[in-house]
Amino acid sequence: MYFTYIIRCKDDSLYTGYTSNIARRMNEHKLGINSKYTRAKGFKKLEIYFATNTKSNAMKLEYYIKKLTRDKKLSIIKNPNILIDSIDNKENYIIGEEIKELK
Repeated sequence: MYFTYIIRCKDDSLYTGYTSNIARRMNEHKLGINSKYTRAKGFKKLEIYFATNTKSNAMKLEYYIKKLTRDKKLSIIKNPNILIDSIDNKENYIIGEEIKELK
């Protein structure tokens, strides 16, 4: 499983990334390792994440999100279905909250 995520930094900026281990990656952001951006800006919280079964899909979604404006990213955080409905192959992605509900 691979994850694409948006986190909020202490300065209220947003950071988008992908990983194969969401728990490990969030811990790295909290500790300020393996990311110059979050080391400089500080980690505040994980806003939203999407899961998929291939690294390629996670990277494509990360690239797509990074091209969006801040306002569009904030809209996605409030309503993740906006993003899922706007991308090709939407059946390949699961919203983070839905994963929690499946467990």
